[in-house]
Amino acid sequence: MKILVAVKRVIDFNVKVRVKADQTGVETTNVKMSMNPFDEIAVEEAVRLKEAGTVSEIVVVSAGGPQVQETIRTAMAMGADRGIHINCEGELEPLAVAKLLKALMDRESPDFVIMGKQAIDDDCNQTGQMLGALANRPQGTFASKLVLSDGKAEVTREIDGGLETVSLDLPAVISADLRLNEPRYASLPNIMKAKKKPIEQVTPEELGVDVTPRLETLKVEEPPVRAAGIIVADVDELLDKLQNEAKVI
Repeated sequence: MKILVAVKRVIDFNVKVRVKADQTGVETTNVKMSMNPFDEIAVEEAVRLKEAGTVSEIVVVSAGGPQVQETIRTAMAMGADRGIHINCEGELEPLAVAKLLKALMDRESPDFVIMGKQAIDDDCNQTGQMLGALANRPQGTFASKLVLSDGKAEVTREIDGGLETVSLDLPAVISADLRLNEPRYASLPNIMKAKKKPIEQVTPEELGVDVTPRLETLKVEEPPVRAAGIIVADVDELLDKLQNEAKVI
């Protein structure tokens, strides 16, 4: 069984994001970058399935400039077998990424595709759903548990009302939620081994996909600063402020 894992390079979750001075986007120069945390969970799940003997090959794919190869190497240090780098510059919208992954699905014929439910930079939460629709394959989003057996994937999903379990025919598209697992740290020997693992280079043109953006970002600005709260002495003062100052009662 072959798994295709999609990963994205984003600003590290510990870094405070700053808006560029010209308000054209966020500052990424000299900023620590890392693998999207939800994608890291997806890689960990693929590696665990391989360690259990369910999966024979893990192929990790990422799109972007030369820097994303570092993210691919991180995934291979965790246990992925080989990588595919879709070499392209500029911002990629979720639909473009879904089309690129669809082209790779047609070429690689994986038994299923797994990725994070969303990226922490744009928070779109769209690529997995779009890929499932484009490939006309079953999808299990927000997965908190995954069990493979008899050519099917049983996915426990986190929904507003609690948990939902669905059974999907393979190949399928699955997106990982936070509680699916706890990703491992790559060991130094595995990091060294990952440097020797192959990364294939392809372009959107070779995959026959147009990644021209459909949206234009006009301006990026920080949210307004919230006003400081106040401490009241008693309930009477609270009611007075709610009625006379906030005018909500």
